[in-house]
Amino acid sequence: MSLRNLPNVPVLAGKGLQSAIADSVMQRWNPNIKAAAGEDGENTISILDPIGESWMYDGVTAKRISAVLRNIGEKDVVVSINSPGGDFFEGLAIYNLLREHKAKVTVKVLGLAASAASVIAMAADEIQIGRAAFLMIHNTWVCACGDRHAFREVADWLEPFDDAAVKIYQARTGIAEDELSNQLDKETWINGDTAVEQGFADGLLSSDEIDQVPSQASDKPSPNAAQKKMDILLARNNIPRSKRRSFIAALKGGTSGAAPTGKSGAAAHEGVVSLLDRLNSM
Repeated sequence: MSLRNLPNVPVLAGKGLQSAIADSVMQRWNPNIKAAAGEDGENTISILDPIGESWMYDGVTAKRISAVLRNIGEKDVVVSINSPGGDFFEGLAIYNLLREHKAKVTVKVLGLAASAASVIAMAADEIQIGRAAFLMIHNTWVCACGDRHAFREVADWLEPFDDAAVKIYQARTGIAEDELSNQLDKETWINGDTAVEQGFADGLLSSDEIDQVPSQASDKPSPNAAQKKMDILLARNNIPRSKRRSFIAALKGGTSGAAPTGKSGAAAHEGVVSLLDRLNSM
């Protein structure tokens, strides 16, 4: 169990609701950030993608985290995070799993722990954050459809989960609940130094522990970053996960005859970037 007195939060996902990733997060999330070579031990869990399988075919799920924790057993675990968030309720389930782990849990925020990912981070016994990294906290984001009565029902249903998030942050920081509620209402970005000052984190990571894969061009994302962001943008446009996966696989493989031998990777990169630019402009 957690070495800290952290609340356990029941997870009851709403029928017909889909979590969302804010535009502000999409613009600031850099998928290229990861733990430096040698920092990933056998008892390390990497959360470097959106939370929930609805976003990406390799999205982070409670099922995956539970399997890894079972494999690790009752040993200390390190959780490396660089995630834009995603499914808030899946995030709560992962938070509960880490909170209940029977050995020490250390979270390292490498780049971004936004929304659901910030809740996951709070489950740790010790939180370390990069000086240039950020936590982002806000009220639960979902997509819903229906008439005004349906939206009133959704708003009322979501309120207890926002309250639960406040209690989780309060248990970690000691900040008054009213102040935390205000921070959630206005979407608050918390950098490394401020996170330590306010109690969201216990210390700063050494820059040697963080690796950022450079893009192939200063104004273009790397293939990895472009593919991940493209998947999220396609999901926003209600493209089924199976079709998104086939689109990305086709782009990663290049188009036969479209480029000279040995250039398929470059062609795929340009294709992903071009589609990403078009989707961002929608």
